[in-house]
Amino acid sequence: MIRVLIVDDDPLVRAGLTLMIDGAGGITVVGEAPDGETAITATNAHNPDVVLMDVRMPGIGGLAATKTLRTRKNPPEIVVLTTFDADEIIVDALQAGASGFLLKDTPPPEIVEAIRKVAAGDPILSPTVTRKLMTKVTAGATRYEKARTAFAQLSDREHEVALAVANGKTNAEIATELLMSVATVKAHVSHTLTKLGLTNRTQIALLAHEADLV
Repeated sequence: MIRVLIVDDDPLVRAGLTLMIDGAGGITVVGEAPDGETAITATNAHNPDVVLMDVRMPGIGGLAATKTLRTRKNPPEIVVLTTFDADEIIVDALQAGASGFLLKDTPPPEIVEAIRKVAAGDPILSPTVTRKLMTKVTAGATRYEKARTAFAQLSDREHEVALAVANGKTNAEIATELLMSVATVKAHVSHTLTKLGLTNRTQIALLAHEADLV
């Protein structure tokens, strides 16, 4: 059972999401929060697998809460669900550690599927967000050079795995393509995250785009 925490300052949005999610098999809402501060407390109390996080809320906002939650020992996966798709919000959310970014007009079945994918370790971005992100992160020579320097730290095998991750492939798909076990793929991903100072697979993809490797 995938445990979900819903964070949004609009009680009607929270109620609608709860009704939708609880109606999907294998997923349950374990709590709700109206702001970032309450989200942190609720996460400590309920240990959700996935947090649906709004961005603009009173007090501690969604981006700050995301960054805080991702520093926990066993952090939840976080999907930012918002009406705002400004470039800087998308990039800031992913850099804070979000595993996904969806707009609130995303069809309900796609939100449910995103929860399942993120809980399984696969990042998810809406098509609109992907286009904006690719345009944003490929700009800037300084960012490009820093990303290239970061990737230079990786071994050849880690580099291959990182590029496969950046191309959206699952651990099983990478294992088949590179002729290694899933456990070995997970180990390479873990080492890559440590070397690059990142927290999740989405950030590997972001850095790869910045380095113009995918």
